[in-house]
Amino acid sequence: MQLHPPPPPTRVINIVSGALNDAAAKKYDLEAWFPASSTYRELVSCSNCTDYQARRLGIRLRGQQGPDGESKKEFVHMLNGTLTATEHTLCCLLENYQTADGVRVPEVLQPFMMGIDFIPFKKQYDAKGKLVNRPEPKKAAPAPAAAPSGEAAAMSTS
Repeated sequence: MQLHPPPPPTRVINIVSGALNDAAAKKYDLEAWFPASSTYRELVSCSNCTDYQARRLGIRLRGQQGPDGESKKEFVHMLNGTLTATEHTLCCLLENYQTADGVRVPEVLQPFMMGIDFIPFKKQYDAKGKLVNRPEPKKAAPAPAAAPSGEAAAMSTS
């Protein structure tokens, strides 16, 4: 069993009000550690814009009925968030999981990578950018073919 390192350190930052734009009442950033630059960088951001954007877009909902039987129209509150900063996320994975021979795939991502747990480098370059010959990585022996079973086996014997 191959041991995998823990995920990169992350932290959630509550952005100070002086750094917010006009729309945001509150904002959180999710940051991850980048070892090459010895710093945290933003991967995801989410802002609570309250009704600022809804007022400009005219987006309302009908609230609860009051004693007079009328329901009041109210502006909705909106969130504005980035799903992920793709380039930063890829750089974070490469910086935290790179080895001399390739990149380890974090366990949590392996199911989405068809079980691949390591991506080997195909070429190697020296510090000046010159291609260096490197031996081919050892390949695992192929798994034996499974014997046919069920309907497929019956069809192959007839």
